[in-house]
Amino acid sequence: MLRYVIVLCLFPWTLFSQENQRETSYWDGQYYYGYMLRHNKNVAHLVTNQPNGFILSYNRRTNGEKYWQRAYNYPEWGASFIYQDFNTDVLERNFGLYGHYNFFFLNRNLTLRLGQGIAYNTNPFDIDTNFKNTAFGSHFMASTYVMLNFQKQRIVDGLGIRAGLVFVHHSNGSFKAPNTGTNILAANLGISYDFDAETEIDFVEEDLVEDFSEKITYNFVIRGGLNEGDIVGLGQHPFMVLTAFADKRLNYKSTIQFGVEAFFSKFLEKEIEYRALAFNSSTLNGDEDYKRVGIFAGHEFRLGDLAIPTQLGYYLYWPYEYELRVYSRVGVKYYVTDQWFGVATVKTHAANAEAIEFGIGIRL
Repeated sequence: MLRYVIVLCLFPWTLFSQENQRETSYWDGQYYYGYMLRHNKNVAHLVTNQPNGFILSYNRRTNGEKYWQRAYNYPEWGASFIYQDFNTDVLERNFGLYGHYNFFFLNRNLTLRLGQGIAYNTNPFDIDTNFKNTAFGSHFMASTYVMLNFQKQRIVDGLGIRAGLVFVHHSNGSFKAPNTGTNILAANLGISYDFDAETEIDFVEEDLVEDFSEKITYNFVIRGGLNEGDIVGLGQHPFMVLTAFADKRLNYKSTIQFGVEAFFSKFLEKEIEYRALAFNSSTLNGDEDYKRVGIFAGHEFRLGDLAIPTQLGYYLYWPYEYELRVYSRVGVKYYVTDQWFGVATVKTHAANAEAIEFGIGIRL
């Protein structure tokens, strides 16, 4: 768990380290109120009251001194704090810290924010005192939020307004059971204050290079971590994923991928043994193979040294029918050099997370 927390804490600073030029900045704060979504039948009993909270954010503008800033229409980067009250004694409250990007559309009046970080829940699952909390099996968890806002900055001096929708997701990625997670969809309303309201933003407007295409390259990745299955009490176990894939960079923003990978998940071995012994009606004999082999196709967005990979896979070898045969993966990737990279991803089957994976890879 400590490694998981450390890596997610470092993510915002990895994001921030891409910037060292002078930039203008501003704060924004907003209140949100909404609904908890029934994304899983196991959270139906938790969807009772309407959650609310607030988001406090610090934002730094980019001016196009780096190529990726011009390619993405001069986005902003920043840090956020989220307080969320579920208004129920079972889930209580979450506190989260995030790194985020703001992307702009419609003459910079429409903003899309993507935030990723860690959160802390005040009342996770406990078999004796809080067995109803099937959403969070641990205090610490990963969290993602997406916010779409109309905004108007510098209306009166440095003061501005914003309003729109926000989606907040919390999950520990099956690091510890139970872990159905929560999804909140809410409306938000807030204000912003610009510290540099009198400073004009001088955007660099150099032409974009059109051809960033590359020949096919080959990648090898090893991922690992700890996770726990859906059955509470079987404990956390290590896993390893070995991946090989070819990729083709199409342009500055997009790279496509095709690959194969092998999964070695010890929690499945324990689950197979348990189900074979615990259920008389089970067709399992207990010695079924827990390993899996899959193929996948993927896409990668590049933002300087940072990338956002997404993948969709299918198990060719699936001797034990755990969850679905189709799986997906999304995460954050950082290129240390042109060849070496680190990656943190969440692997899921539909809305159910299997693992948070940390890995290192090479691109040849």
